[in-house]
Amino acid sequence: MDNSNGNMAFRAPKWARPGIIIPIAVVLAALALAGTGFFIVNPTEDAVVTRFGKYLSTVGPGAHFKIPFGIDRAYNVPTKSIQTEQFGFRTVRGGVQNTYANSNFSKESTMLTGDLNIVDVEWIIQYRINDPRAWLFNVHEDVRNDTIRDVSQSVINLLVGDRAILDVMGAERTAIEAEALRMTNEKLDEFGLGVTVTTVQLQNIVPPEGVQSAFEDVNKAIQDMNRLINEGKEAYNAEIPKAAGEAEKTVLEAQGYATERVNRAIGDVARFKAVYEEYRKAPEVTRRRLYLETIESLFTNEKGTTLVDKKLDNFLPLSNITKGGNQ
Repeated sequence: MDNSNGNMAFRAPKWARPGIIIPIAVVLAALALAGTGFFIVNPTEDAVVTRFGKYLSTVGPGAHFKIPFGIDRAYNVPTKSIQTEQFGFRTVRGGVQNTYANSNFSKESTMLTGDLNIVDVEWIIQYRINDPRAWLFNVHEDVRNDTIRDVSQSVINLLVGDRAILDVMGAERTAIEAEALRMTNEKLDEFGLGVTVTTVQLQNIVPPEGVQSAFEDVNKAIQDMNRLINEGKEAYNAEIPKAAGEAEKTVLEAQGYATERVNRAIGDVARFKAVYEEYRKAPEVTRRRLYLETIESLFTNEKGTTLVDKKLDNFLPLSNITKGGNQ
């Protein structure tokens, strides 16, 4: 302040001088631009960009630029993450051994089966956002998860209500999961929610407490029945192939024996025909040769036997002398 002439004059502080204000303004503008003009999309996300509230584009992971000062806005959506909804129970604490709570959630898991029995069905679904634009704009954010839960609950109730309680607890379990996955995705596609359910998995399926012990006995009997059936199949599979192999072996041996007999008969016929041809040419010679060959074959392995022509006269039995006989 200068008052040498009696006039009041104000002098601006150093930081407010033009040479300093301009750089500060530039820095502040740059910071504002960086803060509102750039945005980061994580690897597990996609970002939906709007301009004046209207959809503009969808961008993937990385750093991106948008018009600052609220003209463009970016909404990150976890499209690569698998999200889970639980029905009939909640996971209180996760870890090596999870802790669950289900005492306050029986209303969403208690159902009526097709044979008019009450059963408590606990299940989970896993889903992934596949259309971030539809996820943001087609359904209000306050009811997105409720819509997914309501659809899944109605589908499971429908499928359980079409089956008997024993089928729900045993044989039809896998079929219910597969059908629930298909029907849930169809309903969510109709609503245009932009999500795909990847897994529907039934957890505990138990009857009411009053009859739970009886149903446990039934389940035990069913398990024993299945075990005995499996043991019977195992014994069957052990014996039938063995018997089939032995039968095949016997058939092959019989076929070999038949072939041998046929070949031998064919050879005998051929030999007989050859002998017959020779017999026709020289009957007497052939007859004598056959006779001698027969005698030779009969007595080849005999010892101590002497053959003498019965028509031979004046024959002296000298053969006994070699044996020291008295004859």
